Amino acid sequence: MTTTLLFILSLITLQPSVDISKNLHGAWKSDSGVVIFSGNYFSYADFTKTEFQYTYGGTWEIDGNKLVLTYEFDTKTPDRVGSSEGVNLLINGKSMDFDGNKFSLIDHGKPGKLNGAWLFSNRYRDGKLGTPRDVSSPRKTLKILSGTRFQWVAYNKDTKQFMGTGGGTYTTKNGKYTENIDFFSKDNSRVGASLEFDFSIEGNDWNHKGLSSKGDPIHEIWSLQE
Repeated sequence: MTTTLLFILSLITLQPSVDISKNLHGAWKSDSGVVIFSGNYFSYADFTKTEFQYTYGGTWEIDGNKLVLTYEFDTKTPDRVGSSEGVNLLINGKSMDFDGNKFSLIDHGKPGKLNGAWLFSNRYRDGKLGTPRDVSSPRKTLKILSGTRFQWVAYNKDTKQFMGTGGGTYTTKNGKYTENIDFFSKDNSRVGASLEFDFSIEGNDWNHKGLSSKGDPIHEIWSLQE
């Protein structure tokens, strides 16, 4: 797969009444990776069963029949960070060509209850809520979720620095949020692990409480990006 992000899409003519974003919204898979479009954000991760390869993503919007992509992180071509490009967008049912490769639909944002893009905004320490993070800061820790897939990524869009990423599948049942890790950029040994957390939604905030992948207790607040 090349790193030039082009949607060479197959193809059918969409009727004017069709909401293109609804057709695109969700998670899609290929033989080598997964792309998620959720909220105004997207992320693509390329990985194998044993090794993370690369990732890129940022924000997206629809302009007519074009998809406009603005890159906020890119581990393979960091010089693209901060740039935008508009590409023609056509989707053929449950399949699309993404960057020259075939992708098939995983979900359109269901059944999980955390579909959206969530920015890490605060945490509890010793039972006390900390000082909220500046949501306008270029330094972000973001979780992008469809109905069944998730990816978190930490980066600085101004300096183009990339700190790490991980992702896989998730479920939300009976107040429990469970992550099943398919890739982890810093430690491939964590692939295959499952982590369970308590979760609740209060307004646009996601309370995330349990034990980290290192076994440390955490209580984090993630804020929905709209």
